[in-house]
Amino acid sequence: MTPLASADPAGVTPGPCQYTVTPDEPAARPVPLPPDPARTPSRGTVRVDVSTNQGPLPLTLNRAAAPCTVQSFVHLARWKFYDRTTCHRLTTYPTLEVLQCGDPSGTGEGGPGYRYKDELPVDLEPAPTDPTGARKIYPRGTLAMANAGPDTNGSQFFLVYGNAYLRPNYTIFGTIGDAGLTTLDRVAAAGVQPTPEDPAPLDGPPALRTDLKKVKTHC
Repeated sequence: MTPLASADPAGVTPGPCQYTVTPDEPAARPVPLPPDPARTPSRGTVRVDVSTNQGPLPLTLNRAAAPCTVQSFVHLARWKFYDRTTCHRLTTYPTLEVLQCGDPSGTGEGGPGYRYKDELPVDLEPAPTDPTGARKIYPRGTLAMANAGPDTNGSQFFLVYGNAYLRPNYTIFGTIGDAGLTTLDRVAAAGVQPTPEDPAPLDGPPALRTDLKKVKTHC
């Protein structure tokens, strides 16, 4: 691997994305900070082939919509951060149908040891179930970042296979190909792993274990 630009003494990269080290949340798998050039690529798309144990999961990343997010995702993929990881959370509520992945620890608590800013969507349609208009439609086929609050993006992302009515607080950085939606539909149809307390949960590890075997980018 080529050496990458390091953070300044404050733990922040010098470019416009300002990837910031999170000492209290160390990387779940060793990885350096992403490159952060003064001119972050902001045009075109990046094709990503994701092979899983449940089938293919092709993605198309949109640099124009979220240049810093795409740059980080490509960086993590090149360092094999996502390879041999499991998707830890399936949600099957009628208004939130997503599969969440991107944590090598498989717990939902892990990340890359850095965070970076939001690149939020501004053109989403209002959710029909929310008369206030606060929630928007993240449509089927959307690829978006999970977070723990404003500007806390790391490595975890979610894949929308159905309805997802959310406040527009999550960066959209790409789309899922048709073959990937077929794979997600198969996983969703099996439901969430039951527990002794809840034999039919709507949120938790997928009953059909879904592992990302290899994530390969084509820039």
